[in-house]
This record gives sequence, structure tokens and C-alpha cells, in this order.
Amino acid sequence: MQININTDNHIEGAGRIENYFSEVLHNALKRFEDKITSLEVYLGDENADKTKGADKRCTIEARVNGMNPLAVTNHAESVEFAIKGAADKMKHLLEHTFDKIRTH
Repeated sequence: MQININTDNHIEGAGRIENYFSEVLHNALKRFEDKITSLEVYLGDENADKTKGADKRCTIEARVNGMNPLAVTNHAESVEFAIKGAADKMKHLLEHTFDKIRTH
């Protein structure tokens, strides 16, 4: 599973983010590694100059063998919480999608 992390100009520490979040995503989605060809992760700060509110955004797009891409978005007060929330959402979406396929 290849992971590509893209950040906007307002997210600092891209190198640290890539290593840490690649590990977070691998751990959260390891059950689906054989089905996912790649993950595209987009991190952004929607209110770059303001520090209040859930303005950090993480969108994850999973490219799954033989299927259309699946995407989730999560907003949080920090980049860490945004990506953890998005990883959880993607895990639930993949579980639901593959359960649906098994029952048909």
C-alpha cells in the first residue's frame, strides 16, 4: 500500500508528518493492505491565521483494487486529530464496503 501525503502551505513539519502519519495509516488500515493499492492524503488548514475551532482538514482517498476510489474527510482542532479521525472513518467505510460485497 503506497501512501502519498500532500499538505497545503499552512501545515508545518511535512517530513515529520509523513513518517508519523504513514505509520498511523498503516496501523489503522493494515487489515485492508492487500486490497488497497494506494492512499492519497490531503492535509490543510482552512483558517491559517486563526487558531480556534476545527479548522484542520484531512481527506483520505483510497484506491482499491477493482473499485472506484473511496474518500473520507475529517475536521479537527489539530492535524494529528484530523488524520486519526479520517483514518477511523476510512476503516469504517472499508469495513462497510467489503461487508456489503460479501453479502451480495
